[in-house]
Amino acid sequence: MVVGVCLINIELGKESEVESILSKHDGIRELLNLFGEYDFIALIDAKGLQDLNKIVDKIRDVEGISSTRTIIGAEF
Repeated sequence: MVVGVCLINIELGKESEVESILSKHDGIRELLNLFGEYDFIALIDAKGLQDLNKIVDKIRDVEGISSTRTIIGAEF
């Protein structure tokens, strides 16, 4: 199993719309609002790196997302 942490920036005024879409995405274990450099953090559970890449690509395709940064970890 691979765990991804996706830090997400949103276009101004699109936060609620994007949150509604992302909260329904398969693979996202938890979605948290942030204050600071990023607007949201998505905790992602994936079967492997290819699966994580597909989930992150779907996140990036959401209208209103301006940028993402993904950190990859593994559960032991």
